[in-house]
Amino acid sequence: MTTAPVYVGMDVSKARLDTCTSDGETWETPNNDASMQALARRLTKLTPALIVLEATGGYELRAAAALSAAGLAVAVVNARQVRHYARAVGRLAKTDRLDAAVLARFAADVRPEVRPLPDADTRALEAVITRRKQLVQMITTEKARLEHAPKPVAQEIRAHVTWMERQVKKADGDIDGMVRRSPIWRVKDDLLQSVPGVGGTTARTLLAQLPELGTLDRKRIAALVGVAPLNCDSGTKRGRRHTWGGRAPVRTALYMATLVGVRHNPVLRVYYERLRAAGKLPKVALVAAMRKLLIILNAMLRDGCAWNAYRAPAA
Repeated sequence: MTTAPVYVGMDVSKARLDTCTSDGETWETPNNDASMQALARRLTKLTPALIVLEATGGYELRAAAALSAAGLAVAVVNARQVRHYARAVGRLAKTDRLDAAVLARFAADVRPEVRPLPDADTRALEAVITRRKQLVQMITTEKARLEHAPKPVAQEIRAHVTWMERQVKKADGDIDGMVRRSPIWRVKDDLLQSVPGVGGTTARTLLAQLPELGTLDRKRIAALVGVAPLNCDSGTKRGRRHTWGGRAPVRTALYMATLVGVRHNPVLRVYYERLRAAGKLPKVALVAAMRKLLIILNAMLRDGCAWNAYRAPAA
């Protein structure tokens, strides 16, 4: 007699983890370092086919890392996707224990793909890049306040802006040092920055927040970033294609690189101008150029080849 595989759902909060198996077993675990080894041992005995956790702003990382280190298959999924699934199966009530049960059922029915978790170095690089972005946004906000600020307040704002600009320079140095100390990142960074339009900020964002670059095919990497066109058809209606979801920080970096690329990158410029000549709207043509740039970068890292304007169209 074949034993049915066990699927596990885990609802994550700051204080605790609510776990439910597809067999209906439930328990609670404190969300701290001391409890992770015991949780991993208990789940290892169940030999689950898959453990699913929701992404909760970082509170899930401790458990996901500990369970992955124990050799268990762990998938961290988008909370919106699980909520839509819960509504589809008629689970409208919401508690931590019920959410864990929904996650277990989601794991058994959907079986989301297991992706390797970022290592400690990648998470550190991502954290510094995110902090740099926050500082740049705060500098922009503070400078906008200067226009109507009275003199005493304006002096404080200027001092604050000066301090944050120093922090941005420090973050740039930290990011550059982290990339240059890693032989793998250093090679990838050089390959990415060899493309006209791709600068240091874009390259480091891709390294930290798109580690799958170079390992997936063109369709999957475009869907992962959120630049793949999605159909919107029904019956005889043929709606406009649109993009949806994906990783917003990566799209932002690609967008800025593409803005430069359609002016200075010969491949992207010809592609963009051909789409505009065919009647495509500027935004549609720009998103298509973003997708083309992403596919080129994906092929370059896959093959370990630097930019070559003659080979890029074939890639």
